[in-house]
Amino acid sequence: MSNVVRIGNGLRSPSQVSFDRRELSFILNVYGQMVSKGDWKDYAIDFLQDRCVFSVFRKASEHPLYRIEKVPALRNRQGQYAVVAPGGLILKRGHDLTQVLKVFDKARFRAI
Repeated sequence: MSNVVRIGNGLRSPSQVSFDRRELSFILNVYGQMVSKGDWKDYAIDFLQDRCVFSVFRKASEHPLYRIEKVPALRNRQGQYAVVAPGGLILKRGHDLTQVLKVFDKARFRAI
């Protein structure tokens, strides 16, 4: 199944945004560390037309504790990766996913 659609004069645009294997590996590494600490219990991945979102939960029935988002439209501006807190507060945004995920490495960081 193809991830692209034909627009106008043969130009192609992705029909949905997704994490590549390397990006998902970085995210799952952080997720595994937080699960082993007992802070996170579940996750969900949403692939949308303009972004993809990796949401982490303390329990499956709750709202996400944090969202790791990839928005390619922001690639040339603030950076396509962001870590978002429950109220919509952007904790860190940047061009390099590994740098953005370092927000979870800080000693002062604790799950809510």
